[in-house]
Amino acid sequence: MSHTGVPPPDRGPRGGSHGVSPDARLLRGVRWRLVAWSGGSTFAVLLLLGIAAYLVVAASLAASSEQQLRTRLDEIQRRAAGAPPPGDTPTGQRFGGSTAGTFALIVGPDNRVAGQFRPTGLPNWAGVAAARAGRQDVQVTDAGGVPVRILSAPLLVNGATFTVQVAQDRTTELRTLETLILVLVIGGGMAVIGASALGALYARRALIPIRESLRRQREFAADASHELRTPLAVIRASVEHLERHADKPVRAVGEAVRDIRDEVDHLTGMVGDLLLLARADSGVVELEERPLDLADVAAEAMSPMVALAAGREVELNLDPRPAPMVGDPQRLAQLITILVDNAIAHSPMGADVTVAVRHVGGHVSVTVDDAGPGIRPEDVEHVFDRFWRAPGAPPGGTGLGLAIAAWIARSHGGSISVSNRIGGGARFEVRLPASGSRPPDHTVPDAAAVSSGR
Repeated sequence: MSHTGVPPPDRGPRGGSHGVSPDARLLRGVRWRLVAWSGGSTFAVLLLLGIAAYLVVAASLAASSEQQLRTRLDEIQRRAAGAPPPGDTPTGQRFGGSTAGTFALIVGPDNRVAGQFRPTGLPNWAGVAAARAGRQDVQVTDAGGVPVRILSAPLLVNGATFTVQVAQDRTTELRTLETLILVLVIGGGMAVIGASALGALYARRALIPIRESLRRQREFAADASHELRTPLAVIRASVEHLERHADKPVRAVGEAVRDIRDEVDHLTGMVGDLLLLARADSGVVELEERPLDLADVAAEAMSPMVALAAGREVELNLDPRPAPMVGDPQRLAQLITILVDNAIAHSPMGADVTVAVRHVGGHVSVTVDDAGPGIRPEDVEHVFDRFWRAPGAPPGGTGLGLAIAAWIARSHGGSISVSNRIGGGARFEVRLPASGSRPPDHTVPDAAAVSSGR
């Protein structure tokens, strides 16, 4: 519970091979997997959308082309309905209008083609054969190296079956589709690159809490191991002493027994604190919320501390004023007990420890003043770290009390701070929301995230 004492040992680098820690390798692998998923999912979506867009545009262009061919065919069939000579039908190239860019020709029953001019590759005899079989036929093929779409249909003139073929150059259509593919590929590639870059950025930011959690977990385990090593060593030494003097009465080895008892008490308190912080980290600690007066909670919490203060010849003073709020009385009493015990431990004999409770504006506050050596400026940011103890701290502390106090304050929607008094000593101040000022959707934060006091 102290704010001074022995700092935890230097645990040194925890890197694996080539100086890269297992945590760093794990997080790097997770980050790249997230980037791969981001880029891969974007690529898959864009691929499906691109295929769908290509098919829709291709079908639309094909339907528009076929509609032009059929419109031209309808014109020829209407002209032929008046039974004019086949040579008078509107064949050849069409410029302008709804059928612009189409070319029509008529193949007679004797395979003679009406008109003086026809493009290379026309007529298409496969289409002619289909038309003579009595059905319309649409083919996509080449005519003299030019991509074309050809509509073939039968035409009855004076009882004779002719074949009408209407063709259209598909060069523009194919270039449009090629341009669409180019746009989709370039745009999709840029989108995938952009999505991957954003995925890397957001993955990096999203992994920061996980990285911090892993770091705190490893430091927590290392610190706990260090703190447990000393009491266990004392117990082991005391047990060995008892074994060496097994024939002596308990009175003769009472010091070893007392050492074992003291260290067991120390371990019991530490395990209890560790269990509380572990449960708080996992989010299973539930706070009771009911109306209370923080001054009454402070008075009840300080009552058992009077004997402890008297034993150390420290005068304990309470300056309470009504401070209504909503919170967990048990946890708030624990917070005040931690701060008062810490102040007593650091106050010299004959000094005063003063606890003041106030209601100011929308907050209630508890301040605990001691007459100890105060806090070194370089130590202020570490006061609420788990297991942290500054040089010269009284023996017996675990370095967990102030971390628990910080968690209790933050879990009530408040804050805790430490400063040096002008006349000497340290001042711990806790500010909590007063009745009616606490957010209704308040939740208990992760203790690991608040135990540092920053």
